[in-house]
Amino acid sequence: MQPQVVTKTIQLSDGRSITIETGKLARQADGAVVIRMGDTMLLATVVSAAEAREDASFFPLSVDYQEKFASAGKIPGGFLKREGRLSEHEILTSRLVDRAIRPMFPDEYMAETQVNIMMISADAQVMPDALAALAASSAIAVSDIPFPEPISEVRVVRSGGEYIVNPNEEQTETADLNLIVAGSLDNIIMVEGEAQEVGESDMLEAIQAAHEVIKLQCKAQQELAEELGVVKREFIPPERNEELYQQLHDQYYDKMYAVASQGVNNKEERKNQFKAFKDEYIDSLPEDHEVDLGQVHKYFSSIQKKASRDLVLNDRKRLDGRQLDEVRAIYTEVNYLPTAHGSAVFTRGETQSLTTVTLGTKLDEQMIDSAMVKGTNKFLLHYNFPAFSTGEIRPNRGPGRREIGHGNLAHRALKGCIPADDDNPYTIRVVSDILESNGSSSMATVCAGSMALMDAGIPVKRPVSGIAMGMISDPETKKYAILSDILGDEDHLGDMDFKVTGTEKGITACQMDIKVDGLPYEVLSEALSQAKAGRMHILQEMAKTISESNDDLKPNAPRSETVKIAADMIGALIGPGGKVVQEIQKETDTTIVIEEVDNQGIVNVFATDQEAMDKALGRIKAIVAMPTVGEVYDGVVKSIMPFGAFIEFMPGKDGLLHISEIKWERVEKMDGVMEVGEEIKVKLTEIDKKTGKYRLSRKALLPKPDKANRS
Repeated sequence: MQPQVVTKTIQLSDGRSITIETGKLARQADGAVVIRMGDTMLLATVVSAAEAREDASFFPLSVDYQEKFASAGKIPGGFLKREGRLSEHEILTSRLVDRAIRPMFPDEYMAETQVNIMMISADAQVMPDALAALAASSAIAVSDIPFPEPISEVRVVRSGGEYIVNPNEEQTETADLNLIVAGSLDNIIMVEGEAQEVGESDMLEAIQAAHEVIKLQCKAQQELAEELGVVKREFIPPERNEELYQQLHDQYYDKMYAVASQGVNNKEERKNQFKAFKDEYIDSLPEDHEVDLGQVHKYFSSIQKKASRDLVLNDRKRLDGRQLDEVRAIYTEVNYLPTAHGSAVFTRGETQSLTTVTLGTKLDEQMIDSAMVKGTNKFLLHYNFPAFSTGEIRPNRGPGRREIGHGNLAHRALKGCIPADDDNPYTIRVVSDILESNGSSSMATVCAGSMALMDAGIPVKRPVSGIAMGMISDPETKKYAILSDILGDEDHLGDMDFKVTGTEKGITACQMDIKVDGLPYEVLSEALSQAKAGRMHILQEMAKTISESNDDLKPNAPRSETVKIAADMIGALIGPGGKVVQEIQKETDTTIVIEEVDNQGIVNVFATDQEAMDKALGRIKAIVAMPTVGEVYDGVVKSIMPFGAFIEFMPGKDGLLHISEIKWERVEKMDGVMEVGEEIKVKLTEIDKKTGKYRLSRKALLPKPDKANRS
């Protein structure tokens, strides 16, 4: 049967276009579309259960983005030769989509929902991750799943002073600002990206440029849904017991407001005080009560949230007693771990990161083999969030999506301040272990990572700090409050989570999630300005411990020396089957990495001992050095012939010491004159222009005897 295909085209201002097609593929899903831009094609599907999960305490939404290797005409590496678990890039893209669409579902929608996005065709000139949220939202738009309004997501970069939406790879590589922005027709929902120390106004201009294209894509989805005659399934929110809520509110709101007003600095103490009210109420109920305890838990949480928000809006006070723009007390330390190549402890309030830096060689680089990218990565940052950091118990099963996302944000924040590859021979691994957490452990990772890099002696451009901002607003009264350095509780009860990192010169990365409609750009500008003041304060606190990179590496860190050699000498240094370079590494206890770059050999030598370094460099220079006529060399007798001996006077270079050049006196035969393995000084007297053979002399180094003494 011929499928009923419906297509919608979005014309972009630069002449390119995006098409949304539905009705051809994956027709048993609740919604399915194919998004195409150039030759890049994404298939997005969505399925949502008909009934809500009774045990769900949060919206059970899962988003998976995957780039099929076949889409780029490639076969996966590894033993199995098939796609496996999602790569970090795919997980990060999945998170971008999840964060964009999750807030748009109806409140209290608890039906299990799954979104799958697959890249089924790849175009090197079209970056697919910027189309993933458009694909997901379009699939939902053509389905009957309740979703009040479509959203979209684009990448915006600034290259050559111009803002470019959905750029190609080359434009992205030359950009000094690179953001992914998600939004609806009227509002910005999410922002994430990196920059090369740009100003706050630049960030706002980029967001505004992105929003103009987002509006076009949202309108196209609306028109497509109208053309299909989509009717959304009925969603009835769980029944709310207004009488019970009002009873609890009247009885406990003022008490909770009083607890919030105390300015308790310890989150566990504050939590227990709030919990005591709920326990008091439940204990007061008769054994045969019919009160829904699930609703009780929900309503107490709602009342606590309202009391805490009202405290900020009405009294301009915070749960821990701070001013709105006040940053918690900071304690920092470097060189805490004696054997790490670099280490730092960063503690801000009840959030603490212990961060280490390890320096490796090119052999430690991370290999990247994905459908779109093949290459290496020499700057790694890993973020770990163990359960004990929040006083909880759970098995350690490796990093989850949240940890990968937080680590990526810190990586983006710091990578622009790492020396360029030409000035940095090391593979650098930064690891942040969060030991305590109460708000913005990712920003603690940025600060601790910057300090640990300086402690390790890596010449960073400038120190980097980060801060998490929050906002609480009331649309009815038009009141709002911007909070600096938010607590975990403030993140939960706020309307915006905005993380900003940067140096004294500008922003290096940001991540923003907005949970309310209609946030004016003026408020966003104010938040950025307040964030800058917070970042500068944190930089000053960091500078009390370390403000610039150490002059030298730690004693146990690998030293590096770079030797440039002629390209035609690479083979001589490597030797047959790697014999020569392996022998040098074994005998000197060093690591040697040889590359050819721009028709020149680049030799990096790594050693933890200066004597070993000098020894290895001497061996290398001896091999690659060009023999010079007239120079004197320490040679070794390799073989003896009737007409003389062959002497290895440089590594891999043998010359003939003729019998007539051994000494001034006449030598009749070679028997007993010298032995194989004997060390001997010789002078290079000639290099044959035709054959390239070397002629040596020993007698030229001996005093010439008088004629009377010659035999």
